[in-house]
Amino acid sequence: MISQLRKNQNIEYRGRIRSVESYFNSINKGIDQIIRVRGGKEIKVTVSSARLKVSSHSKKRFVIALKYDGENDYRYLVATDLTWRTQDIIQAYTLRWLIEVFFEDWKLYEGWGREAKQLDEEGSSRGLILSLLFDHCLLLHPEQIARIESKLPAYTVGSLQRKSQMDVLLKFITSLLEFPDPGDKLKELGELIKDVFQLMPSGKHMIGRDLGRLGPTASLKYCSAG
Repeated sequence: MISQLRKNQNIEYRGRIRSVESYFNSINKGIDQIIRVRGGKEIKVTVSSARLKVSSHSKKRFVIALKYDGENDYRYLVATDLTWRTQDIIQAYTLRWLIEVFFEDWKLYEGWGREAKQLDEEGSSRGLILSLLFDHCLLLHPEQIARIESKLPAYTVGSLQRKSQMDVLLKFITSLLEFPDPGDKLKELGELIKDVFQLMPSGKHMIGRDLGRLGPTASLKYCSAG
């Protein structure tokens, strides 16, 4: 398992307890190297690593200090399997993006923020704000206003959304049927859709990428002792 440590979490080194940040800043400074992100783009990172006893785990772990090019602060990775190489752990860590994307897709298609998809940590708050603004706009829907003015319970946002979508679809079909030759117009719109909505290859699939050696290294088995 690969996860992260906070910079103030303690490790034990030569009988002395210190924070993981203090250890890597004063004793085990990093070196520059190149890694592949999810088997694709090559980037420069600064890395240092050691097999240390993590106080909160009460066990020896593989601890890595990692800093991407342009960053000022390290992030600290921790792996439970001591037989992996440093580079393999870092390569595997870059795959966490796939898990984040899974959750993003799940939230999106389960109905969370369909109208306000925003990425990353900042995006979670922006998405909420935009979603609330969207809900507020639907208060101005003519049928919603009529309900409120009549002192009746307001319609749900979901039902108003679906009603609005169907209204737009019906209006489109009506306008299409008014053309002299609806069949030709439909074909024209079909070609336009192909140009506007082009299918793009997904970056979430790792086919054809070199993900490195994501597994133990036989010669490092001795490191798992203790």
